Parts: sequence; structure tokens; C-alpha cells
Amino acid sequence: MNKPKMEMESAYTSKVTKIAVIGLGYVGLPLARLFATKYAVVGFDINRKRIDELNNGHDSTLEVEDEVLQAVLMDAPGAWQPKSKSHGLLCSSNIEDIADCNVYIVTVPTPIDKNNRPDLTPLYKASETVGKVLKKGDVVIYESTVYPGVTEEECVPVLEKTSGLTFNVDFFAGYSPERINPGDKEHTVEKILKVTSGSTPEIGQKVDALYKSVIIAGTHLASSIKVAEAAKVIENAQRDINIAFVNELAKIFNKIGIDTHEVLETAGTKWNFLPFTPGLVGGHCIGVDPYYLAQKAQEVGYHPEIILAGRRVNDSMGEYIAAQVVKTMLKKGINVCDAEVLMLGITFKENCPDVRNTKIVDVIRSLADYGLHVTIYDPWANPKEVEQEYKLESCKELPKGKYNAVVLGVAHTAFSALDLNSLLETNGVIYDVKGKLRGEISARL
Repeated sequence: MNKPKMEMESAYTSKVTKIAVIGLGYVGLPLARLFATKYAVVGFDINRKRIDELNNGHDSTLEVEDEVLQAVLMDAPGAWQPKSKSHGLLCSSNIEDIADCNVYIVTVPTPIDKNNRPDLTPLYKASETVGKVLKKGDVVIYESTVYPGVTEEECVPVLEKTSGLTFNVDFFAGYSPERINPGDKEHTVEKILKVTSGSTPEIGQKVDALYKSVIIAGTHLASSIKVAEAAKVIENAQRDINIAFVNELAKIFNKIGIDTHEVLETAGTKWNFLPFTPGLVGGHCIGVDPYYLAQKAQEVGYHPEIILAGRRVNDSMGEYIAAQVVKTMLKKGINVCDAEVLMLGITFKENCPDVRNTKIVDVIRSLADYGLHVTIYDPWANPKEVEQEYKLESCKELPKGKYNAVVLGVAHTAFSALDLNSLLETNGVIYDVKGKLRGEISARL
């Protein structure tokens, strides 16, 4: 990098005195913690229980280790007292604490409704919050996954209306999509290359310089906010379609009578074969983001056949897996009605406590429809959250007893030490959803 450009980036970041991160979930907290190593940061969240937890130095999502969080926290709750005069993290639910920030980063969820349509309510509310304290010269950066156009066509008007300021005259916007993989301790936020963008070329440079100052993996400055929005939403749509393909292969190969995982392992001996495996697609990204892209496509008059076909295949997998479990039990002569099943795992992915939008629930409910009794064991999941989200009971400790079937739903590392056969009644069934078990199993996806 030449000296003038380095000086320009330094000038941009030196002007940043205080950053507000709006939303302290799986995305916002790691980002706030990272920025707090170099800047004064206020992490804002409307959930007061979450704020109290963080100010006590603990992150229940387990994305940020307690000692790492505590290293950047201010000295005492209730006032801005950073451990360093130049940087530190204050967590607050008080809007007054973000009033003197000049960079606002929005990291709220972007869910879908019951009809699989994008629900922008969290973005609208976050934009209203920022708009109440927005000042001339401020920059608002969005990280939430959206379809192209949301930042400038949906969020900016809310900022203008609430603040009374004019976009690209009084305040500016940027978009830098999150790429965090929940539960992944290797690919943490600072180690993932960051896409950046701004509402003007100069603001694009400023946003890029800000992230570059903390992201060791580097940045990629997109030419526009819409390009950055589109790049993010297709990342997860691409993964969704690839998983849908191997899920369809699993259905075909099960009918043929050959092992899907063995087929994929064999095909994987070619250097350019993509290593996707069949399974359930849940969580906040892969199972949701394709609907955002599909919505925008339909708005401009195009019906996205492949994207929606992939979604249909993946959304059907819970019911399919339940049917396969029942079929395997029937082949062994097990009376399905009132049979006992142990479900191993209910979180949306392995070694992660998040249960929101987990597709294991689809399997559990389908098994219940067949008349089976399902016991859920997950050492990572919070039983209260499971009950609140799904009205289901789960256990953090392995229940005593034996079962007609054991289903590996989530590949938590802790499950690898279990002797599954010791949990089975005579002639019981072991069904492997994740394709991780070795040795004697009855069937796997």
C-alpha cells in the first residue's frame, strides 16, 4: 500500500471517537468486543437481562469467552469508565449512552414470518433507535443479511424520517455483511475477510478503513451497498442449494439401497468435487436468507425456480428423517405406537447452544405424529429456552433408561463418548442423521 493511501486510512480511523453496536447477539457481541480493543464502544441491546449478563462478564451464547469479554469491559456498570482512556466496551439498554457516538453498526436479526416472507421489523426498530440520536456527519453501517436495496430503500428512509436529517448530505450509510459462523472458534470475526461498502466513494473508504483497523484477514471494498448486500445473500443461498442437492441424492440412494456418505466420499476423490453432506438446514442464515433473495427476485418480476426448489427440499427433510426412523423400526419388528425414542441434540448445529430455528424440532414433531414418545438430551441447550421456543422438554444430563430408538440429531462432540448400544432395548434402532457414527448403526441419512 502506498503512503498517501495509508495516511488517508489513518485519517479516517483517527476521526472515529465512539462506535455504537446495535444488537448484542451472536454477531453484535463479538464485533463490539473486537472494536473495543481499539475504540470506545457502546454495545446497545433492548434486552436488559442480556445487558446485565454481559456487564457481569458472561456471554451465554458462548461466542465470546468470559475472560476475553472481561478484558474490554468498562470498570463499573452505569457510567462510561473504560479501562483505557481510548478504548473499552460499555453494554447498555439506555439510548442516552449512544447519543454521542458517531458510527452506528446495526447487527439485529433478519427473520422470516410464518409465510417465509422477510420480516424487516427488527431493522426498522433499530433504525428508529439510531435515528433518534443521529447527528450531522454520522455514519450508520448495517451488517444484517438482507436482499439488495434494503439499506438504502428501507432503512435510510426510517433514519431520515426519525432524525430529520438528509441522507448523503447530513449523514451517511454503509453495509458490511456479517460472516460469523456460530460456535466456530477457528473462524472468528477478525479472521474472516470482511466485505465493506459505503453510500458514497469517500464513505466506502472510511467504512473499509474502520474494519481494516481490526480485521486481520483484510477487507474487500465493494463498489456499492447493493453489490455488498447481494454478495452476502447469495453466499447462503448457494450453500442451501448445494445441501438440497445432496439431500435429494440421499433420498435417491436410499431407494437404490446404497450408502449416500460412501458415494459422496468416493466422488470426493476428485479434486473439484464440492464436499457437501445431507442433513437438516436450520439456524438464522442458510435456511432463511434464500427467502430474502427470492422476495427481491419476485418484486422485480422473476420467479426463482432453483432457489425455491432447494428450500422445498430442505424444509421437507425433518418429516423425511422421521419417516425413515419409523420405517427402520418397523423392519426390526418394533411396535411404533408408544415406542420410546432418545433424540440426541436439539440445537441448530453442533457445539453451539442456539436453539432458534432448529430443524430437529421438525423431526421430533413428526415422530410424535407417528405416536412415538421422544426424550430430548442436549448438554448444550438451555431447557428453559427450548420450552419457551417450542413447548418441548429437554435434558442437559443423560436420562436413565433404555429406548427403542436412538437418533443422533446433532453431532455434539460430547455424544462421541456415548455407548449408544447400552441405551437401547433389545433389537433397538440407531439412526444417524449426521453421518458421524461408525460401527454398528441401523440406518443413516
